[in-house]
Amino acid sequence: MSDPMGKMEAAGGLAVTTGVDVNAAVERLRAEGIPAKVAAKDATLWGPEAEEEAAIRLGWVDTFVKSKELLAPLAKLRAELGEQGVDHIALAGMGGSSLAPEVISRTLDLGISILDTTDPGQILAELGEAKLRRTAVVVSSKSGSTVETDSQRRAFEKAFEAIGIAEHAGRFVFVTDPGSALESLANEQGSHLFLADATVGGRYSALTAFGLVPTALAGADVSELIDQAETFAATIGSEDDDPAVVLGAVIAAKPTITIADDGTGVVGLGDWAEQLIAESLGKDGKGTLPVVLEGPAAAGARGSDRVYATVGGSSTGLPTSGSALAMPDVVVNGPLGAQFLAWELATAYAGYLIGIDPFNQPNVTESKNNTNRILADGLPEERPHAVDGAVEIYGSHAGTVAGALGELITDADTADAYIAVMAYLDRIDDAEVAKLRAELAERTGAPVTWGWGPRFLHSTGQFHKGGRQTGVFLQITGAAAEDLDIPGRDYTFAGLQAAQAAGDRQALESRERPLVRLHLTDRKRGVNQLLHAVRELS
Repeated sequence: MSDPMGKMEAAGGLAVTTGVDVNAAVERLRAEGIPAKVAAKDATLWGPEAEEEAAIRLGWVDTFVKSKELLAPLAKLRAELGEQGVDHIALAGMGGSSLAPEVISRTLDLGISILDTTDPGQILAELGEAKLRRTAVVVSSKSGSTVETDSQRRAFEKAFEAIGIAEHAGRFVFVTDPGSALESLANEQGSHLFLADATVGGRYSALTAFGLVPTALAGADVSELIDQAETFAATIGSEDDDPAVVLGAVIAAKPTITIADDGTGVVGLGDWAEQLIAESLGKDGKGTLPVVLEGPAAAGARGSDRVYATVGGSSTGLPTSGSALAMPDVVVNGPLGAQFLAWELATAYAGYLIGIDPFNQPNVTESKNNTNRILADGLPEERPHAVDGAVEIYGSHAGTVAGALGELITDADTADAYIAVMAYLDRIDDAEVAKLRAELAERTGAPVTWGWGPRFLHSTGQFHKGGRQTGVFLQITGAAAEDLDIPGRDYTFAGLQAAQAAGDRQALESRERPLVRLHLTDRKRGVNQLLHAVRELS
């Protein structure tokens, strides 16, 4: 950091304050008129190879205008569902369909159940009769064919029928792009349908129907989010302060950006920004790696290879106390609607500075294709190298969990390396295992990311395959205490989860990156064993 907190730009209700020297990048963006060109939806900015995709993916710049059309029908539907005794929303969606609603839900304490998982335990928890009778399900998929979302929809349909709600079509609200299979299904069975803006890609869709429908039905005043975005949009290309330009320059400044909530009102934005940045910029062997931190004091926040950012809802723009040495490298403060648009703009600007098309995701389908093949042909036969208590060890020469983790840390002791921990578990009941990220970060100088599978496949999964090839990977899988059939499919949720983990392993192994898999034969015992083992390491 140079000159702590030496640069601040505030406009449209949002402030970006930084001590990182980004003057040259900011001046370049302004001199070349990039903000104004983005506002004008100029698809040529990211080069000829990106132009065709960009031409149909820039609607997010002003999609909040179109989103105002959702307000009246959403208010009407919420009232209708309330009359039917519905006071809980379950969201079946992945990636861009789930991450923005999750931020809004956590920030406003809406209590939406976010089902971006294939873990049978996490899904079964939503299917109890008492909860189900008061639940409406938002089925959200841009393509209409997302396997996780389709599987969850099938499970909910069967569960409604099992408790005697035969006419369950009215309990489903579909959010999708025009012309998708979900649109046809909604019309066929008479379910509620909201069509999203087709000119907006999934990870930029926070202010479209994907972000607004489930949250409005759960009680959010989404008109306020729209107003906040509209206010901030007036700052794009300003000759005075333009916070998104500074933020874009900061994102592009270092190989890694670490992100933490600052405790002033916006909750969980890092998880949404992680997908936006990783999937937009992690390709062509380069890009910026986002690392979501547990809090401002979390391990691994700082390093010469990274920028440390805090995010909050305070309008002050700066922490009220603390020494300059304790300050983050960049502080982003403002209301959530403005935050969404600011980070989207900043990511597009960063793509321009780095020389990356921020709108494609060329490697996302690789693990998906592997998964489909495994579901058709069966799981590959694998034997553990060693068994240590409740943990089977694969891909390591060590005979203990501590030894396997030690090997992982050694592999990460190289320039530009990062550790990615990928847990195919229940992120509610198995949440304790996420402490492993901070424990590993304390013991290595490398950035350490955490991803719940298969959720991260729609996020950092792109960076793992398309970004800089310096990742060191730890995959954690676990035996399911109880499985759940997927109606109309010849595999179960546990089978799908296992196939997704195996498919992703194949994609990573093909790149010859270090990969250790730890399989928990008993999840609770295995999680405790993992945490104990990592704490034994020096």
